[in-house]
Parts: sequence; structure tokens; C-alpha cells
Amino acid sequence: MKVVFLEDVTGTARIGDIKDVKPGFARNYLLPRRLAMAATPSVVKSAEQRAARETRLEEARDMDARAVAGRIAAARLTFTAKAGSTGKLFGSVGSADIATKIGETLGSEFDRHNVLLADPIKELGDYQVSVKLTRNVTATVAVSVVGEDGTTGADIKARAGGGAEAAAPEAVDEGASANAGEAGAEGSAEASAADAAAVDGATDEGEAPA
Repeated sequence: MKVVFLEDVTGTARIGDIKDVKPGFARNYLLPRRLAMAATPSVVKSAEQRAARETRLEEARDMDARAVAGRIAAARLTFTAKAGSTGKLFGSVGSADIATKIGETLGSEFDRHNVLLADPIKELGDYQVSVKLTRNVTATVAVSVVGEDGTTGADIKARAGGGAEAAAPEAVDEGASANAGEAGAEGSAEASAADAAAVDGATDEGEAPA
């Protein structure tokens, strides 16, 4: 069945599209909800006009969104959270938290569903989080999570790096001691062998006939 879409249907069509769909899908879903209508000439013309208006409106929304994207990109959202010595948070920073901070930056409420955060943040550190402003415009906001005492993700990495460097000389010293021990053991074994050879030689001389 050929229909004209009067509204956007995610994954199926956009407003003004003319498509062939299964009759059952049209009768049971699209037509009752006025998402589409049978593609008669008059309906097609009306849908084209509506699509043109929607395109103009979308362009205007995108223009406004680009200005907002610039403000978001220039901001840095900082969260203070309780964390352990390894940087793991006792809790997390989620989409709702980030949306609230963005709203404070913009001076208006921001929908948490437009924060494209796959999983909550659970460690101290710096993150780049994408947010959706319109269908065609997204922005990236810098998010920093620091400890209650001011500890940052960089501090945690520096501590871990320092611990690894401190352990390295100890490993070298242990290796040197082991090598020295092995050398000493080999030297002792060689000396013992030499002494034994000397004793055997003396014994042989003593047993020789006069």
C-alpha cells in the first residue's frame, strides 16, 4: 500500500516521504495514528508543502542549536565526588547529573535523554561527553570528576606511575643479588673440585713404588 508520511516515523520514513508499506502496518498503525495517509494526489501535494515547511523550521532550529553547541563546547563541567585511593567513585556521575549542569550553564532545563552517555562515570578523570541538540546538531562537553579532597584522575595516574618506578630498582637489585649468589656458588664449587684433585694427586704419589 502506498502512503504519504505526515510525521517522522523513526526507522521507517520522514515527513513527506512516499513509500509502499505492508497493508496491515498501514491500517493498524500508521493510519489510525495519522502518521500517514493513502497517497492520493491531493494528500501528496499537501504532504509536500508540509515537508517544505518542516525543512525550513528544521534549518532554523539547527542554526540556533549551533550557537548553543558553541556555548556547551566552551564550558567545563566539574563534579566533586567521594572516591577511594584508586580513583573509583563511591557512586557515579550519570546523564541526569550532566544534564543538570548543562541546564545551569545554559540557563534553561536540558533533557537528560539528550546526553549521549553510554555508561555512568565511575572513576575520577576527564571525559568528553556528546550531547544531542537537534536531529542534525550535536555538541561535545568536557566533564571533570575530582575527589572531595581535590584529587584528580591525573593525580591517581601519577601515583600509580611513581609506584611502578620505585619497584623497578628493587627488581634490578634482587636480580643482581641472585646473579652474585650464583657466581659465588659456582666459584665455591670450582675451588672444592680443585682441592679434591690436589688430594688425589698427593695420594697417587704416595702409593708409587720407590
